Amino acid sequence: MGSPLPSLSSVAQFLDSNGIRFVRLLWCDNANLIRAKAFHVGFLEENYTDGIGISMAQQAVPIMADAIAPDSGLGPVGEVWLVPDWSTLQRLPYAPGHASVMADMRLHQQPWDLCPRAFLQRAIAQAQQAGLQIKAAFENEFYLLKTNANGEKVPVDQTLFASTLGMNINQAVIDDITEALLAQGIPVERYYPESGHGQHEISIRYTNALQAADWQITFRETVRGVALRHGLTASFLPKIFADQAGSGCHLHLSLWQDGHNITSEADGVQGLSKPALFFIGGVLDHLPALMALTTPSPNSYRRLQPHFWSGAFRAWGVDNREAAVRVPTNPTPPSPTHFELKTVDASANPYLALGGAIAAGLDGIGRKRLPGEPVTMDPGHLSEAERQQRHIDRLPLNLGEAIAHLRQNPVLLKALGSDLATAFLAVRQAEWNALNAMDLAAEVTLLLERY
Repeated sequence: MGSPLPSLSSVAQFLDSNGIRFVRLLWCDNANLIRAKAFHVGFLEENYTDGIGISMAQQAVPIMADAIAPDSGLGPVGEVWLVPDWSTLQRLPYAPGHASVMADMRLHQQPWDLCPRAFLQRAIAQAQQAGLQIKAAFENEFYLLKTNANGEKVPVDQTLFASTLGMNINQAVIDDITEALLAQGIPVERYYPESGHGQHEISIRYTNALQAADWQITFRETVRGVALRHGLTASFLPKIFADQAGSGCHLHLSLWQDGHNITSEADGVQGLSKPALFFIGGVLDHLPALMALTTPSPNSYRRLQPHFWSGAFRAWGVDNREAAVRVPTNPTPPSPTHFELKTVDASANPYLALGGAIAAGLDGIGRKRLPGEPVTMDPGHLSEAERQQRHIDRLPLNLGEAIAHLRQNPVLLKALGSDLATAFLAVRQAEWNALNAMDLAAEVTLLLERY
């Protein structure tokens, strides 16, 4: 829309000029599922300020079914409001006649403690108090699937990484996804087929932290919506096929101060500034617990295996795709300009994942926590004794372990706040209890079209 606070009349004009019938108010819940309620434009005036009410219990619903998770602190009593942030209003190119807007959850006209978007806003405010701005980008991989004669979802092709044949086969749908993203103000930087059959990656530009998370919601919605119009299913599920690459959603971060990127420093360790080193140190310190936010599905841990470039070990390195935190270099100065957390996938709620990463990094800055020596090889090729000597350890093997770490992490629990932490952990625990004994086929049947 352009203006940070569009007036009622300008919103009405936008909706009328674009032939909009329904406005979807989007939120991402503690199961990390994108949901929406929509109102008809004929009732814009009464929904403009307060939005639409939902049950508080929506933040206690796990991915399996619409039922309240035990020990969430939430139940059938209580109402919060999905209040539209009109600065995020967009026409949906893949759903003619519909528009979307990101919603903030409010209680008594104040940010609700259990609102994931409000959690990220609190983390951003904490960074600002430390004199920092955080910029970020989510880098998504996803599969395009077709339905075969037996009704099975199978990859659209059998091509490999960066295959031009893969580009040609999928040009129509990729071009439409790209145009739909651009139409919603999201700059598309790069595209290529990924390693898995039918797997693709579209990279979008970095931006301020809140918009980065909003764009991640829009990205997931757009890829899936455009694919449907092509008769395809797009899925961001981390691991669909046992013999094919998993799909990550690497989180790229940079630190800024007064409009300048302060991630690099010419005389710093590997060209990194002290704040960037401390931030990375904090992320690595808290990573076993942070993974309950960044890799929150039982299916996530099928992807996080050694020798698969997924970041299975708690370590950092320059241009090292096996380290959990990778520092990419540039061919010309300044370098580096950002760093990448690899233990993230698109089953994560982007507000919780990014907010948690910021909280962990700021704790590292506050404690001046250095990340140790950078790893210059695949840590999976080191012996256990060598890894211990270098303070490299294997990250959680499953969601249950990550949940246990989060329950014992005072920094992240404090950042989340008691109510959000209680509900989030209840949902994670309910999903772990229900899904931990499932084989891959059962997981995919349940989750393929939910992420």
